Amino acid sequence: MSMTDCDIGLMGLAVMGQNLVLNMAEQGYKVCVYNRTTSKVDAFVNGDEAKQFDIVGAHSLSDLVANLKRPRKVMLMIKSGDAVPTLDDELYPQAATADAVIEQLAALLDPGDIIIDGGNTHFRDTERRTKWVEAQGLLYVGTGVSGGEEGARFGPSMMPGGSPEAWPAVQPIFQAIAAKVGAAEDIPCCEWVGPRGAGHYVKMVHNGIEYGDMQLICEAYVMLKQGAGLSNDELYDVFDSWNHGELQSYLIEISRDIFSVKDPQGEGYLLDKILDSAGAKGTGKWMSQLALDLGVPSTLVTAAVYARGLSGQKQQRLRASQVFSGPDTTLDLNQFGGKAGFIEAVRQALYASKICSYAQGFVQLQAAAKEHQWPLNYGDCALLWRGGCIIRAQFLDRIKEAFDEDPQLENLLLHPYFKDAVTGHQASWRKIVIGATELGVAVPAFSSALNYFDSYRTPYLPANLLQAQRDYFGAHTYQRTDQEGTYHSDWLHLRKSPKT
Repeated sequence: MSMTDCDIGLMGLAVMGQNLVLNMAEQGYKVCVYNRTTSKVDAFVNGDEAKQFDIVGAHSLSDLVANLKRPRKVMLMIKSGDAVPTLDDELYPQAATADAVIEQLAALLDPGDIIIDGGNTHFRDTERRTKWVEAQGLLYVGTGVSGGEEGARFGPSMMPGGSPEAWPAVQPIFQAIAAKVGAAEDIPCCEWVGPRGAGHYVKMVHNGIEYGDMQLICEAYVMLKQGAGLSNDELYDVFDSWNHGELQSYLIEISRDIFSVKDPQGEGYLLDKILDSAGAKGTGKWMSQLALDLGVPSTLVTAAVYARGLSGQKQQRLRASQVFSGPDTTLDLNQFGGKAGFIEAVRQALYASKICSYAQGFVQLQAAAKEHQWPLNYGDCALLWRGGCIIRAQFLDRIKEAFDEDPQLENLLLHPYFKDAVTGHQASWRKIVIGATELGVAVPAFSSALNYFDSYRTPYLPANLLQAQRDYFGAHTYQRTDQEGTYHSDWLHLRKSPKT
């Protein structure tokens, strides 16, 4: 066997890494694999599934590199900041982070070789690493990979960015393993996103939108359960019907399935035995933080992040529930036209809120592209998410069509399809938010989306008073509606003295 005939190398054999390797191998690529725990390499390569394919194991980074065709391509599937001790003991005894691994690889590679980061990496790290790797004469790719374990094995959504010169070398592999959509299932959910950290930024926005989608679905669930008393069997039927309409999506589908699962350890349904305390990995928080940096209102993902945080305060909530009580009332479903009308109103509120969530995500992408000089194609971004990823949905076809019609569309809400959908749904949307308030049921994402819509559509906001306040206490100045220029007033002396 030649020592230089593998098409690509991959380091990091956790489940995602293993499944990507199997996917590549099944597509006909010869893959060399390495893991810091070398026993894991042997166990994987000799496993029943891997033995069917042309997969080579390496016990050091230098062995991994030696097995690769030129230009060498090495994909890292490790967590940013993870400890990576003693990868090559004699040469690099101090390896401790993803940066250290990249430095080790750079020392082993030749000009034109390619390092690929497939992890959930902060875009700023990818921006920095791309510049550093290119300064060494190498090429760098930071690619988002979405779809979880199943997506990695059978077709993920991939969002590559980094050194543009690297794309021709990795494109055949990436597009072969990516999910496929279209009538003939021949359109890969993988396309070049942009330079440096653009790919990881788009993946981060995908994850933030995912946070919002999940929270919105949870709020629809709690309203159906507490507002109309739907059983798990009824919830299954409702979500099943929703999955055949404009809400069709992977998350609606799996939520439907969850309602049907009986508890294998006892009576009743498994969902009802699960603790109402959710965790998070941080990418939603990144999107919210970066939205604040850009000054764009990605309010829905922020509400979703805070909702998870509050869910985690389970013991505090239990104590508070002993002190406070909400309204002692039930919802009058007659105002919705009965139970069926209420279910339809929740559906419309969910869809309208979802539109606002995606609108915010693309506004943030547009602001980031301008800030970092990324030539993003927003229709392509929607295309990348149509298959393989967690937010895959029929809805994304509409987004692609909108940006194909108007690449400079400043907000999805302004496109005729979305404008008509939100306008047609807003009455039900408002009634559901009011109904939740009457019940004392928290719907932060529904409310946040509605507040965003109302703020965006109005020609007047009370920020004139805010500007006056800032000028009063800090001389921050203000602008007038009837004159050009910037002004400052001596508010203390102009004010009316309070009556004594």
